[in-house]
Amino acid sequence: MASFFQDVHYALRQLRKSPSFALTVVLTLALSVGVATAVFCVIDAVILRPLPYADPDRLVSLESRSQSGYTQPDSWPGYLDERSKAQSYSAYAGYFRWRDMSMETPDGPVTVQAVRTSDNFFNVFGVKPLLGRTFLPGEQEDGKNDIVVLSYQTWQKNFNGSQDVVGKVVRLDGIPHTIVGVMPAGFRFPLSFRDGVYVPIHLNSISWMRQRGSHWLRSVGRLKDGVTIEHARAEMSQIYANMAQAYPDTDAGRTIRVQLLTEDVSRDSKGPLLTLLGAVLAVLAIGCVNVAGLLLARGVKKEREMAMRVAIGAGRVRLLRQVLTEGLILSLLGAAGGVGLASLMLSLMRTFLLRALQRGADVHINWVVLAAAIGVSVLTSLVASLYPALRLSGIDPNSALKSGTSAGMQRGQHRLRSGFVITQVALTLVLLVVAGLLLRVVSRYRHTQLGFDPTHILAVDLHLAPGRYNGRDVVATFYRPLLERVSHLPGVRAAGVIDMLPVESWGSNSEVHIAGQPPYPHNQVMLAENRMVSSGYFDVLGIALHGGRRLSEQIDINTRKTPAVVANDAFVRQFLPSGYGDATPHINDAGNPKQKVEEMTEVVGVMGNVRQDIREDELAEMDYLIDEIPAKDSASALSTMVLVNRTEGDPKLIVSALRNALHDVDPTVPLADPRTMTEVISDTLVFERMESWLFGIFAGLALALAMVGLYGLVSQEVAQTTREIGVRMALGATRNRILGMVFTRVTWMLGVGALVGLALTMIASKVIGMVIYFEVRQEAGGFVLLALLLMVAGLLATLVPALRAASIEPMQALRSE
Repeated sequence: MASFFQDVHYALRQLRKSPSFALTVVLTLALSVGVATAVFCVIDAVILRPLPYADPDRLVSLESRSQSGYTQPDSWPGYLDERSKAQSYSAYAGYFRWRDMSMETPDGPVTVQAVRTSDNFFNVFGVKPLLGRTFLPGEQEDGKNDIVVLSYQTWQKNFNGSQDVVGKVVRLDGIPHTIVGVMPAGFRFPLSFRDGVYVPIHLNSISWMRQRGSHWLRSVGRLKDGVTIEHARAEMSQIYANMAQAYPDTDAGRTIRVQLLTEDVSRDSKGPLLTLLGAVLAVLAIGCVNVAGLLLARGVKKEREMAMRVAIGAGRVRLLRQVLTEGLILSLLGAAGGVGLASLMLSLMRTFLLRALQRGADVHINWVVLAAAIGVSVLTSLVASLYPALRLSGIDPNSALKSGTSAGMQRGQHRLRSGFVITQVALTLVLLVVAGLLLRVVSRYRHTQLGFDPTHILAVDLHLAPGRYNGRDVVATFYRPLLERVSHLPGVRAAGVIDMLPVESWGSNSEVHIAGQPPYPHNQVMLAENRMVSSGYFDVLGIALHGGRRLSEQIDINTRKTPAVVANDAFVRQFLPSGYGDATPHINDAGNPKQKVEEMTEVVGVMGNVRQDIREDELAEMDYLIDEIPAKDSASALSTMVLVNRTEGDPKLIVSALRNALHDVDPTVPLADPRTMTEVISDTLVFERMESWLFGIFAGLALALAMVGLYGLVSQEVAQTTREIGVRMALGATRNRILGMVFTRVTWMLGVGALVGLALTMIASKVIGMVIYFEVRQEAGGFVLLALLLMVAGLLATLVPALRAASIEPMQALRSE
């Protein structure tokens, strides 16, 4: 121990003598280990860590598809058939996340996320409640289903963690619900569900929920012990085949996919995260190479010192231990900095993680990842120190003391340091390529044609309590008065409502048949998105009219008896090959040949396309007026809408006045967090933004590390070849020739590194394709341009040491020996 502490004291003294070297190594390790630790934390939480349920490997998710191949959830009758006939499951539950709920609290109304479930939902997960109980058999039936189970976060946030909360009554959507239980911290399903409540399904609240042709329910199950996933798949396939025979009109051709829940959760994010891991490992490799180059250069400087130690009797083991002790101290300092950087990165990434990943809320630094970070740092530094340590401990004192300033100039060391630079340049180019591709994709999405101008638009989610409006016309008593007030607020140019905000996602759809056309083939997708809007919605978004007329309350509600819709251009392309002409098209029920024209829905106009999903092309869409909903159904059908407003200036300036207007109409409706449409667009691209942000950081770090390594290499060689340069200049070499000699060597290393980087990009194109799709031929010009820019940056990084070499005075260099 005494000699160990002597080695530590010696190492600290050596580092104090070389603060720039120590700082460079520690920062390099901290940056490399920090970004690696942050990404390891994400991968650990999202991919490696078991799901927070009992025996998670026995849980399966089920996804049904239509005959045409698109995702189509279960109907309630279909779910009951599956639940009664499937023998592979100890529990088979249904659930859906349709809309949020309004919850009245002592501090005022709040909006909470809600999961509607079958009575056996919690049996699937095998997690006991923290307080009270979960649902009992039969509690999805009317008269028994006005109960609620709170998530841990909702219990803490809205009930202050009260231990006597079980048995209390809380109003959800205006209806009294009895709290029967509280789930423990960490339990949530779906995994993106973080702050809300669980309530039994209320089947009689909306008439269509019991229809076999209405598909809205998702399923999750727990396999019985001894049942394999293959057996469960075969059984469900047979059940679906039997339902298709029994109910050909609604279930013919439907298929089912049964997948382990652990695989389903990480299905969309696993590929990008593993590619991100590859990027982190590239940064870590660049850092390791940089540290190895710095330690190798330091070893060259210490050759004569070590030769003196050997000459006066120092043993090889002691010298080896001293060098490795110095590397260990550097690694511990780098690990400490890396952990701090990782914590900072995760805190900055938290918003991205929560929105982009289902398990984003689980990401944090834990002891396993912390130990791994320290281990990576120590291993990196010790491995980088090993070669210099072995070489220095076995040095021949006679040759080292005689070598003078030629120490470290052996051809093998030249090749090794050149290899370091080539490796750094190659890996940096790969990261720059991916970062550039991602940034371009995000930019393309941001500037895609949305069908409207998002500037000066404010969107606010509205969550009414249906129980307060039972038996009342919610349009006449809430939406019309609200829109009247909002449209007259100072700074508001137009106001409207829609049930599903554009750009965010697809929504409700239905099969369409145009009167007079033959029946469509069963395998042909003939769907149109359905939206409920107010007439002012089109003014807010500025959607152009391309044919016919717009929807009008005066015409379509006061004088017409049949529903009217406006369609979009995509609808015309799909359903009206000859275009929207003089004859007004009607939508009928293809299975009802006796249906009269006056009973059909009329397409009264055609509007421009508005993108439903920013990543996909526009879908066919039909827009109905909210006034078309029968008054008796309006409370449940229109309880969740989005208020959109076009303003003259900054949309956020009207929030206070908007809150007052909403309170005047119904003080129980909470004002959810207002968002501008530009913020909505950014939120929909959160995963792509996170990827581009991280790859941009990694590419920037890699570039900085590579330039530092290149600068250090050239500076070291200039310092070690001072005498050689002096001799060359004494024999007639000009300063420009010396400068050209240095740049020629650097250009050679940069060129080889760039070629290797381009080759790696081609080889890794499939892996990179898990993050972003690209065509090598189309992007080849951009790749070459990035390689040239990287070479220019490398030449600029070596400009100072190259000028220093060209400014050496021959006589001074010759005397330096």
